[in-house]
Amino acid sequence: MSVEEHRKRAPAQLGFGFLTISDSRRPANDGSGARLRELATAAGHRIERAGLVPDEPALIRAAVEEMLALPAVDVVVTTGGTGFSARDQTIEALAPMFERRIEGFGELFRMLSYGEVGAAAMLSRAAAGVVGGRPVFLLPGSPKAAALAMERLILPEAGHLVAVMRQ
Repeated sequence: MSVEEHRKRAPAQLGFGFLTISDSRRPANDGSGARLRELATAAGHRIERAGLVPDEPALIRAAVEEMLALPAVDVVVTTGGTGFSARDQTIEALAPMFERRIEGFGELFRMLSYGEVGAAAMLSRAAAGVVGGRPVFLLPGSPKAAALAMERLILPEAGHLVAVMRQ
């Protein structure tokens, strides 16, 4: 079956869970989380859960597990904690939960990001994997970078990915 045929069979509407990971963001100044939710809604998807937790591995894991416990959540997207500062713990918290990695996501994100920020793109540890049979995307905290990943990678392929994983 071709990619186009797979996409035609993909669900048109998905349930998203969004998690902002930050020591400094609050709901009032969470630009990345707000932008991701706007993009998902504009694309016709449902927001099933949204949250904000500090850069603490146990809290990050618990929040993602809570989202994945909801049957209506098809995709989880996190923003924040993917850099190299001492408090950036998203990868360490969530990558061990991956049953399978979606290797191409991080590679493509850094390639697209390179076009916008140059060599600084290599400082992103953006990643994705499958947890509990559902895709989980780990994005940078920058609103511009998060939107880039959502618009160019996640929204165009999430339905396709979910459909293939449900086969």
